[in-house]
Amino acid sequence: MFTNEQYTSLVHKYIDTVFRVALGYTKNPEDAQDITQDVFLALLRESKPFQSEDHVRYWLIRVTVNECKKLFRSAWKGAESFEAYANTVAFPSDEHSDLFYAVMELPVKYRMPIYLHYYEDYSTGEIAQILRVPKGTVCTNLRRGREMLKNLLQEEQRDG
Repeated sequence: MFTNEQYTSLVHKYIDTVFRVALGYTKNPEDAQDITQDVFLALLRESKPFQSEDHVRYWLIRVTVNECKKLFRSAWKGAESFEAYANTVAFPSDEHSDLFYAVMELPVKYRMPIYLHYYEDYSTGEIAQILRVPKGTVCTNLRRGREMLKNLLQEEQRDG
């Protein structure tokens, strides 16, 4: 159980991380916002003590992934409005923009390991635990995802 101050601190610290993981999984900002709210409500209700702040972070990402999977099983899964959201994001350069769009084009099984590894700085072993897949699968999906990104970005350069 958290005090109000502890809970508020955790929300401020991890709300962007939870939202980005949900957006990376769903590619829909409205769904990502709903999932983010659900995850932090679950944190508020969680009665088991956490061992450390890293444990809280891991728990938040694991619950986010579970909520995303639950959404995809739902009959209410709506149409994606990712492009509308992406148009509101400011990128420091065209390269950042191209990379963002290329990552979001990847299938979720490649997109999530890449996001967790490169943006959240998790090891392949930690990603395997979060996604509940073997470590070898994470390594394979990272390799294939990087190959797909390379090909997508090279196509962009040829076409643009």
